Amino acid sequence: MTDDRGPRRGKVDRDAFESVVRPNLGAAREDVRLGPTHGVDFGVVDVADRAIVCATDPISLLPDLGFERAGRFALSFALGDVAVSGVAPTHFCPSFALPGDVTDDEFATFWAAVAAECEALGVAVPTGHTARYPGASLPWVGAATVLGVGDHDDVIRPDGARPSDRLLVTKGPGIETAGLFASLYPDALAERGLDEETIDDAAVLLEETSVVRDALAAAEAGRRPAESSDRDAPADAGVTAMHDATEGGLRGALCETAEAGGVRIEVDSTAVPSNPAAVETCEALDLDPWACTTSGTLLLAVDPAAVDRVVDALAARDTPVGVAGEVRDGSGVVVNGERVEAPAEDASWAAYERLSERD
Repeated sequence: MTDDRGPRRGKVDRDAFESVVRPNLGAAREDVRLGPTHGVDFGVVDVADRAIVCATDPISLLPDLGFERAGRFALSFALGDVAVSGVAPTHFCPSFALPGDVTDDEFATFWAAVAAECEALGVAVPTGHTARYPGASLPWVGAATVLGVGDHDDVIRPDGARPSDRLLVTKGPGIETAGLFASLYPDALAERGLDEETIDDAAVLLEETSVVRDALAAAEAGRRPAESSDRDAPADAGVTAMHDATEGGLRGALCETAEAGGVRIEVDSTAVPSNPAAVETCEALDLDPWACTTSGTLLLAVDPAAVDRVVDALAARDTPVGVAGEVRDGSGVVVNGERVEAPAEDASWAAYERLSERD
């Protein structure tokens, strides 16, 4: 949990989770169908035979993005953690602890953007809390709980990947990191040799950091039975697991998916989509694009019979997607024949500290 630099930045590691969090989960209740697990995006509670998918995430407010854009960016993470269950997010419950230097007008712009995206996705805001407190500071201004109400049969479990499933990857590595840093620190990237066109192309990627619509489109495509003249043929399982590649990037998400399912994942990196602006931006900052946060990039384990349907559904949304690997018996992740481990810490944290101190 600590190293020579002090406490680990970002999410606590597995050892801390297992020793501190897991032994202390309050009352044991039979209605909790899926409880907290390291690297898993959501939990599931049974209420009157309905699945209540729930996730909680921090909320950031980055004024340098502009308050409207910052609102859309902040919302994407919590909604995405529910959407990867295959159940649409339905309720958003935020708690804001605002610093005193965020004005009412600025917060109004931020909140209007959040509310507009919620409305577009059919998400209601049933409760929340908004206040200013001494000691509150940017960019972390609170947290939110998101719920999704659906059928238990529609829940795609995070531990559902099975041997013989194919691994699909959307968008590629480094999307979020490149979009964020190109938006916040274009001058620093120019000093490191990136041309204006590449910086502009990278900044646009910040609009690609939500997986909600992709995850729901893929889940729906996976549920449609394959056409067959044989009525006795078994139905395919569709999408068996989904994961948003946030902290730890694509490499971390692969390792979390493999560990959750107790399987081995083999990946061909040449089949993973790659955005040139994202890769060039990460490399300009001496970052491995596979090891830094890339929210917006979705991993999917898919039954072989459903692969074409899921690929077509994502392609119809103009989402780059590659059939990049296979799930096998065993454990761990192998990329291009070499075993890889999850990053000890998301590579973007150190870069963010360097760039923010430069200001």
